[in-house]
Amino acid sequence: MFQAFDNPGPDRPLGRAQWMALLARAPLGLLESALQEHATRPARWLRAPETGLMMVQGRAGGSGERFNLGEVTVTRCALRVADASDAAEATVGVAYVLGRSHRQVQLAALADALLQDPAQQPVLDAQLLEPIRAHLRTTQAERQARAASTKVDFFTVARESGTDNDEDTE
Repeated sequence: MFQAFDNPGPDRPLGRAQWMALLARAPLGLLESALQEHATRPARWLRAPETGLMMVQGRAGGSGERFNLGEVTVTRCALRVADASDAAEATVGVAYVLGRSHRQVQLAALADALLQDPAQQPVLDAQLLEPIRAHLRTTQAERQARAASTKVDFFTVARESGTDNDEDTE
């Protein structure tokens, strides 16, 4: 069943799956601006950014039988970020993003690693994740408005059968 990762709800804490879903769709500009002070932190690559193809599946009618829809370009990476206070403690950040942007996937993995620290999570939620949510809401609203502008309402006028039908009398 589909689960919306964008809105964790009022009583549920933000989980890793939710923030990774947001980071995967975040534009590079938002990641750059929110993580500019953290981007210089030393990180060790566990998996350097690499680009490949991934098969995506669809469902007939949204809920029917699965079928292979096609392939998409995906870039992934994994890195380990050492904690500034304790060199032995290191957090692993992982990211997958659509497209070929190595910088975008690197920043998303860095954000994943930083968000795993409970002390930094509220600050990064406000500085990074909330602007991403706002951007995604705006993008979706624009897409829906564009689609709504092409909507055509078809209606039929039923002819009343009966007394004053001149065509039938001729």
